[in-house]
Amino acid sequence: MRDLLALTAQPEIISFAGGLPAPELFDVDGWRAAFAKALEEPGARRNLQYAPTEGNATLRALVAERLTGRGLATREDDLLITTGSQQALTLVASTLLGPGSVVAVEEPTYLAALQCFQLAGARVVPVASDEDGIVPSSLAEVIEREKPTLLYLVPTFANPTGRTLTLARRLEVTALAAASDLWVVEDDPYGELRYRGESLPALGAAQPDRVLSLGSLSKICAPGLRLGWLRAPALLMPTLVVAKQVADLHTSTIDQAAAAIYLATADLDGHVVRLRAEYRIRRDAMIAALPGTTPDGAKWTDPDGGMFIWLRLPGEVDSAAVLRRALRKQVAFVPGAPFFVATPDPGTLRLSFTTNTPDEIAEGMRRLATVLPA
Repeated sequence: MRDLLALTAQPEIISFAGGLPAPELFDVDGWRAAFAKALEEPGARRNLQYAPTEGNATLRALVAERLTGRGLATREDDLLITTGSQQALTLVASTLLGPGSVVAVEEPTYLAALQCFQLAGARVVPVASDEDGIVPSSLAEVIEREKPTLLYLVPTFANPTGRTLTLARRLEVTALAAASDLWVVEDDPYGELRYRGESLPALGAAQPDRVLSLGSLSKICAPGLRLGWLRAPALLMPTLVVAKQVADLHTSTIDQAAAAIYLATADLDGHVVRLRAEYRIRRDAMIAALPGTTPDGAKWTDPDGGMFIWLRLPGEVDSAAVLRRALRKQVAFVPGAPFFVATPDPGTLRLSFTTNTPDEIAEGMRRLATVLPA
């Protein structure tokens, strides 16, 4: 994966590989102003000093207000500011898991989460999924058979499939978790990037005492900020704070201060509306190009939001071999096999539509068509 991302950094390659926001849509002026304000006296020296592990109090209050506005009732004390939501996941793993612990995941699922759980020494067990997300009956079987400690989900515009867990299944999953004392990690980096349909309630809204919610400014602001958060039940928060303190003492003080200023003064909602409008056009461009790009029998998801389309090629195809040919044509994607826990499906691949303009998407799909099997 590291080698692939290094290759796709070459400007001549049209990359559908990384789940990257479009850099031309970053609010550079807004963030420049926020950082300038954070470095003005009298607060400048405080914002360059060590700070509480839990995070900037103003930032936590503003994030809590935003989450509450999206239907997930949250208080400042419910939140721990983290260095990206990836660190939040690492803190959860170090707190709740150990060698031999069992983690249930939707299959396929986010590759870096699988790596995080494996590094913690946990055994990862797949749960079946379909076009509506994780299958509750399969989850019930896994709970009965494996007794997992934790269930990891990206329920809204999932990575890698783009699928969204339906409302009925959200209620079933959280009820199963409550009945079996199962911790649920709800990873929600894409939830605000909705292009179609109505928003669905967060899993944490139904079971706040069993669900740990991960969020981030990476997809709606800029990933280079490395600012995320972990919303956790009060029972777990003290241990998570200690784990965070051991890991890095606290997330960058100046970055948190600038983010607090930005959230308080900038029109983030308006910015998200602009992102949705532009990314919707890019999603539609890729969806429109797929019939002319792929062979007969190919199937793909049509996501309501997020960043990804999941493609299944017909027959016995190895998408890793297709990628080698694609790179010679200067186009890239991510083969699907690494997203699986049990039996990989080599005929799958993930395409990201957010980073490229519609014209670049059209050209990239034209290149891809030349290397796909007939």
